[in-house]
Amino acid sequence: MATRRRTLLKVIVLGDSGVGKTSLMNQYVHKKFSMQYKATIGADFVTKELQIGEKLVTLQIWDTAGQERFQSLGAAFYRGADCCALVYDVNVLRSFDNLETWHEEFLKQAWNIGMCPSDPKTFPFIVLGNKIDVDGGSSRVVSDKKAADWCASNGNIPYFETSAKDDFNVDEAFLTIAKTALANEHEQDIYFQGIPDAVTENEPKGGGCAC
Repeated sequence: MATRRRTLLKVIVLGDSGVGKTSLMNQYVHKKFSMQYKATIGADFVTKELQIGEKLVTLQIWDTAGQERFQSLGAAFYRGADCCALVYDVNVLRSFDNLETWHEEFLKQAWNIGMCPSDPKTFPFIVLGNKIDVDGGSSRVVSDKKAADWCASNGNIPYFETSAKDDFNVDEAFLTIAKTALANEHEQDIYFQGIPDAVTENEPKGGGCAC
């Protein structure tokens, strides 16, 4: 079988614990959602293959734990990232306010390991406002305008409102993430011999859960 070219893209998903990072990833990759919550310990990643134009892309999505005590592990997980997705819960104001912290934390780690551009606002981010399904939207405390204004003031970051539970906007958000990451990657292609036509999806790895 002939050699086919595949591009590996690394995406880091950041946000407070409990905002639904793992649920979004599992809905996107495995089309599964669980009401049970269990904090991710350390970091997990899942992969999904997709076609963007003429390129076969392997999206490697890293889920780093939201608890602050794990942020010290960041540098190793952030290395080689092509895009960073910032996730908050539209029903929890603190998780939105902390986007600034997560944004700065990523840029700090990226700068420390020499992967940050001279203008930090040129690194591709995307913001996901998750859990819009809760109480039919009556519990939300962060308006879409407030989120959009924050994104605009931080370099016109793309913004999506999502529901991992209802699978709303999940595919669209991750497709934008993949396209954004693809635009940022710099010929970091990997080659595989005999890639099968069937799409394969890896189970989460590491110490976390699939919920």
